[in-house]
Amino acid sequence: MPSEDQTIEIAEMFRLMGDATRLRIILACREKPAFVNELAARLGSSQSLISHHLRLLRAARILKAERHGKQVFYSPADEHISSMIADMVHHVGETVAEEADV
Repeated sequence: MPSEDQTIEIAEMFRLMGDATRLRIILACREKPAFVNELAARLGSSQSLISHHLRLLRAARILKAERHGKQVFYSPADEHISSMIADMVHHVGETVAEEADV
């Protein structure tokens, strides 16, 4: 069983990922590392809004940033995050398929 502090940290991570824009950012970064301008264009949001969300996701250790030249690329912080998101996408896909069969 996680400690009280760990439980609070986990809840905060889920709260951050519960925002649709932040979740779309995570999903986009999971496909391939992406930079702010690219994410803003793909998601139809302003660069400042994407930067704000990226700052929160980095602080929570959900995404990591790697500099390549002048660009900063964002990707899942580790395999745990990537796997959890992949599992949830798979789970939702199964649910939709099961409902279609009924």
